[in-house]
Amino acid sequence: MMELDVIDRQLIVLTQNGLPLTDQPYHQLAEQLAISADEVMQRFRSMQDQGVIRRIAAVPNHYKLGYGFNGMTVWDVEDAVVDQLGELVAALPFVSHCYQRPRHLPDWPYNLFAMIHAKTAADADTQILRVGEVLEGHVRSHQVLYSSRILKKTGLRIAS
Repeated sequence: MMELDVIDRQLIVLTQNGLPLTDQPYHQLAEQLAISADEVMQRFRSMQDQGVIRRIAAVPNHYKLGYGFNGMTVWDVEDAVVDQLGELVAALPFVSHCYQRPRHLPDWPYNLFAMIHAKTAADADTQILRVGEVLEGHVRSHQVLYSSRILKKTGLRIAS
């Protein structure tokens, strides 16, 4: 397990609410820490390689972007093909994330999850039908769990 040094901790504290909204965020962080932008990027890469952080990515607020129909589609598919089917579903342009989760029988038979985002109910229905087409012949049951609000959009948090 990687031991965080003072600079790594400072990087996390400086970015736990997001990267600076500038053309060159790594340069701004470097300036604040009195190191080079290359070192900032190398430190982030190292923390990713060691599993301290998973990824650096934009986290959009879908509602503010006009996507009011955000649904986690959950599917009961054969375990033997869930990985292969998951890759096909994840490749759909409207699926933001797709993953396998364990079933919790008898109440929860679903093992494949795919998040969709649409501006209208009709668009959401079309997307769900498209996922179903990709999974055709392998679906035993499915549901859609629509979001009503954003519950969590935060990353790693540590005390400064």
